[in-house]
Amino acid sequence: MSTVRIPPVLREVVGGNRSVEAQGATVAEVLGDLFVRYPELRARVTEDGELSSFVNVYVNDRDVRYRDGLETQVGPTDTVILLPAMAGGSARAR
Repeated sequence: MSTVRIPPVLREVVGGNRSVEAQGATVAEVLGDLFVRYPELRARVTEDGELSSFVNVYVNDRDVRYRDGLETQVGPTDTVILLPAMAGGSARAR
């Protein structure tokens, strides 16, 4: 099983865990395993059945967008990181 690191903003939907173990040979399979066990996670990281453009996924610190996307291979000792993009701030008063 690979390890999936969960950022603070998503921990509430995985029981407060910083990381969880997941099965799968690809990123898509790992995410599918997580979505079965943590259904609320799917709504937080996908849009219309696709990975949200605001969620970055890394395997061993390498962005899967520059590899094989959701078909990126994941081994049993690999670490998958889910990293939602953060935005915000405030407008300056004029």
